[in-house]
Amino acid sequence: MKFRLYYLLFAFVAGFGKQPLKAQSAQAPPAQDLRMYDIANAVSSARIEKDVRTLAGFGTRSTLSDTVSATRGIGAARRWIKAEFDKIAKDCGGCLTVTYQHNKVPADKFARIKEPTVVTNVIAIQKGTVNPNSYIIMSADIDSRATDVMDGKVDAPGANDNASGMAGAIEAARVLSKYKFPNSIIYVGLSGEEQGLVGGTYMAEMAKEQGWDIIGVMNNDMIGNIEGVDGVIDNRTFRIFSEPTPVTETEEERDSRRFYGGEVDGISRQLARYVHKTVSTYMPEMNPMMVYRLDRFGRGGHHRPFNDVGYAGIRIMEAHEYYPRQHQDVRVEDGVKYGDVTEGVNFDYAAKLTAVNAINLASLAWAPKAPAEVKIGGAVQPATRLAWSAVDDPNLAGYRIYWRDTTVPQWESSRFVGKLTEFTLEGFVIDNFLFGVATVGKDGNESLVVFPSSLIGR
Repeated sequence: MKFRLYYLLFAFVAGFGKQPLKAQSAQAPPAQDLRMYDIANAVSSARIEKDVRTLAGFGTRSTLSDTVSATRGIGAARRWIKAEFDKIAKDCGGCLTVTYQHNKVPADKFARIKEPTVVTNVIAIQKGTVNPNSYIIMSADIDSRATDVMDGKVDAPGANDNASGMAGAIEAARVLSKYKFPNSIIYVGLSGEEQGLVGGTYMAEMAKEQGWDIIGVMNNDMIGNIEGVDGVIDNRTFRIFSEPTPVTETEEERDSRRFYGGEVDGISRQLARYVHKTVSTYMPEMNPMMVYRLDRFGRGGHHRPFNDVGYAGIRIMEAHEYYPRQHQDVRVEDGVKYGDVTEGVNFDYAAKLTAVNAINLASLAWAPKAPAEVKIGGAVQPATRLAWSAVDDPNLAGYRIYWRDTTVPQWESSRFVGKLTEFTLEGFVIDNFLFGVATVGKDGNESLVVFPSSLIGR
């Protein structure tokens, strides 16, 4: 393709004989934002426990369950969730806009919905002060299920799957509502996950139609179990699932990756790396485990619908699962206890993973916008040149270039270059490294790293 055929020509014109650009003398912003420690410490395991027990106490939250009762079923659960978000909004002087998103799903559009059903999400938006249309999202699932996914009447308390994630989203809203952010944060309870990712599909489609600038989606699905079916008990490790590249990329973009790299550098993977880095910085007691896969083997979660329309989305969850507690009627067989009950939730661990979300929501909500485009050049040269689009943001301190070996999962090294919008890294042979650029705020918070998408000179 032309992109490949003209690469050397453009590299020659753009790079040979050009003097390297020097970084501005402006001092780099602080390496850490001390507010993150306060945010992590403010998360309460006692409040999470109370909310998990309340959600499990509705008996079942199946999408096909009772919507009229005040005490049982998904209708009662979603009204309670909205009421909790409304309380938070009242306490913060109206900083949250809380709404329902109702969708009437026709019969058989989704395999697990056999008759017209209203699927309702609960959305709480904390509007940004500078970029209100830029959103970082923490999502969780409202619904639960029993052994028979079509049974909306039998008990399905869903304490870990996924009252833990929903309680985490509510608690993150309580903590972060005490702060103001340039970018918007959304805390959302999605319905219909067990029936086929229904609620997330409708929200993602709505966001695309309305032109939302979604920075990323952190989907929390099961964040409370520490006792694995593999016999491991671990209250420190958690998994971050992410796709390598966008499923919406064009044939030309796929072809270019063959020659220039980027097969593990899509937007969802950059979000996963960001979470890993933030946790390693502010919560070093935790062990984030990146998993190079959309989700667990052959399974799915509510980040996928956002990936499907081109947004960055990851799944955050426990590292060790206990399958007898998942998708099972509550019972005892041959001495084995089945069913997703509150006794299987470790509330301190759920609080830790909620804090993981909270610090990443805050960091991205405080960060300047990322560069819209990053370009690269440097073929057959002893240097690599990067250029990027300027970002107009009052909080911008400058830009940071990242690089790593091609086989390394995390960004290894970086250099702050002030407010320059192009820079030459002398001594870096482009063949041997991968590169990216992020914006840096005056408070030290950074955007996601943007991987180069085109060549300098094009």
